[in-house]
Amino acid sequence: MREMPGGWYRHESAYVDEGAVIGAGTRVWHFCHVMGGAAIGERCSVGQNVVVMPGTRLGDNVKVQNNVSIYEGVHCEDDVFLGPSMVFTNVLNPRSHVSRKHEYRPTRVGRGASIGANATIVCGHDLGPYAFVAAGAVVTRDVPAYGLVAGVPARRVGWMCQCGERLAEPGEPGDGTTCGSCGDRYVLAGPDELAPG
Repeated sequence: MREMPGGWYRHESAYVDEGAVIGAGTRVWHFCHVMGGAAIGERCSVGQNVVVMPGTRLGDNVKVQNNVSIYEGVHCEDDVFLGPSMVFTNVLNPRSHVSRKHEYRPTRVGRGASIGANATIVCGHDLGPYAFVAAGAVVTRDVPAYGLVAGVPARRVGWMCQCGERLAEPGEPGDGTTCGSCGDRYVLAGPDELAPG
């Protein structure tokens, strides 16, 4: 690992193109390619064999595990976890012989969200803050804040605390639930909306 100007670190096998912006304390590991026009925040970890394309944004303290490709249009806020070999897309109907670069659809991953290993996020959807996507899930719609989704296609199967523990299902709107691990309390604000409180 070599320290670069600006206080970030690059493994000697990684390529970082001119025009990429990388924050202090970030580590770019083996066989990565960070392209010009990508922006990576401070204290991130970019695991082995990761590609970060132009027009992408990673906030601070984002953890990108091995074998992830972050395509144009993806924006991850602070404290996001991207599990090993998870997949982003940026076009809904790709064809090799048809250019669809003008059809890229953005994907936003909210603060503190986690995406499990081998999950797929179909472009054009938002994952709310502290959402949790189970390993192998295929996300084809927005995921609410604190929502736990699983399956193919992914469906909400529960709620997650900010600390990463599963919450007891609150029941009816207005009902509350408390994390058994950290003690944080949440209220079901609507049929598919959980809020701290």
